Amino acid sequence: MRPVMINPSEFAELIAIRAGRLLSIAHWLAARSPPDTLTRPLVGDLLSQAVQMEELLDAYGARNNRQWSRFRSLTATLKLFANVGYKLLHIQHSLPFYQLPPVERDFSVATAQSLELIRDLLARAADGLLAQVTRLNLPLLADPLGAADYAEPLPPGRLSQDRPMRQIKSAVDIITYLATAYLNLAAESESLHLAERVKPSQYPSCFPNPLSEDNIRYLKFRFHSLQSLYDTHVSETEIEFLDTGLPVLRGHISVVYHLLEIATDLAHYYERHLNARTGDSSLRRQPIISAKTLLAMLMDYAIAYAGQYLDLGQRFCHTMLKRYAEVGNVDVPVPSYRGFHVRPATLIAKIVRHYGSDIRMELDGQIYDAGSPMDIFRANEKINAWKRRWLVAEIERIPPPRGNLNESQIRAAVLHVVLKLAQEGKIILYQQPLQLSNEFSHDGILLEKVTAEIARLQATGQIDIRADLSIRFTGDQRVLDDLELLAQSGYGEDHFGNNTTLPKELGYLRR
Repeated sequence: MRPVMINPSEFAELIAIRAGRLLSIAHWLAARSPPDTLTRPLVGDLLSQAVQMEELLDAYGARNNRQWSRFRSLTATLKLFANVGYKLLHIQHSLPFYQLPPVERDFSVATAQSLELIRDLLARAADGLLAQVTRLNLPLLADPLGAADYAEPLPPGRLSQDRPMRQIKSAVDIITYLATAYLNLAAESESLHLAERVKPSQYPSCFPNPLSEDNIRYLKFRFHSLQSLYDTHVSETEIEFLDTGLPVLRGHISVVYHLLEIATDLAHYYERHLNARTGDSSLRRQPIISAKTLLAMLMDYAIAYAGQYLDLGQRFCHTMLKRYAEVGNVDVPVPSYRGFHVRPATLIAKIVRHYGSDIRMELDGQIYDAGSPMDIFRANEKINAWKRRWLVAEIERIPPPRGNLNESQIRAAVLHVVLKLAQEGKIILYQQPLQLSNEFSHDGILLEKVTAEIARLQATGQIDIRADLSIRFTGDQRVLDDLELLAQSGYGEDHFGNNTTLPKELGYLRR
């Protein structure tokens, strides 16, 4: 069944009636060049009217109609930048209450500059919309607006906080859970540091990978969930009143969330309207904003400041976790493959640095800094010394052949000992056949020759000695839980040094 086609004049009359308030605001914006300072009443009304008009236009298929596609695109532009403006105004008014520390560039000044750009864009989009009204010969039914319509007088001060505080069962559990959730989310948000690493000329190459509307929207959703977690479990509680650092953490979460809201809208506009591969040709021909200017606002403002406040929030969480740390210890086995070589040492240090805690690793009375891979490497000296002592004891246990042996007999004795220990599960063979030394000295006793040759096989990576040693980690219990899980997972490798899959709880190590 073919769809019914609406009469063009009937549709124009409908839009003229329904767009009255939107066109009044457009006249208000276009008549001021630049317009007055944006206010939340103005931007909120514009957003509401543009949303309703866009939905009506889409219901009639205006996006795919040659006569109305430009009108619809400009309406969508007003909606998007009104939404961005509203978020910027929210940030501007909320900054004094976020208690954010200063960053390299003045965030307040950058926010004001972004608002000026949005104000100019709205005026240009409004002017373009009015030009479409003339082109479409729409009857204007707009009511004139006065200066008082969108004024926003704000008396100073805040209401008294006189509601009773909520009681919570375990402040420590909630705060550590919140801080840990922030750190885990920060590990997923590496793309927010992209603005620091690329030049403005490279911004277009960042889309669609590693940045896109979709992945920025995902991060926005995650930070919104984190903010909700705080509001549900911490807001208006006694612990929030007693620990003045908690509202500061909430401020870091909120500002990153709102910056990601802005980044999502800007990325959407770039991908939908300005990107040559995916954009709407009706707006690319006469853009309200150039791709260069929009990407500068997206990267230099929204992404850059989100990354900076993300880092500051991480440091804040590290401080809080130390303050609320529950100290414990855990004993775990030494890595079975080559002890503390690069992979296990790096993963241990990454876990410790992820939480920002001070964790000690102890082996045979020696203390190591578990946050430093190089310090962890030093533990191999102890491990290898233990292996050498153990090796001598095990070789002495196996009866050697008697008498003066020739080189072939010495070689056979070495192989006998190695294969015997491997059969007992005390030596791991990484290479077969083994590449023994070309020559064996006739000096010294057989025990020394066998011991030296097995040590050489170990040093050349052909075999390894299974060490039934354990180490002790001491520090924040949450970090110890992850370290114990890492040990249970073989430190990310099997007995032959091959990568293994880490459990999802340690997913942040893969990033």
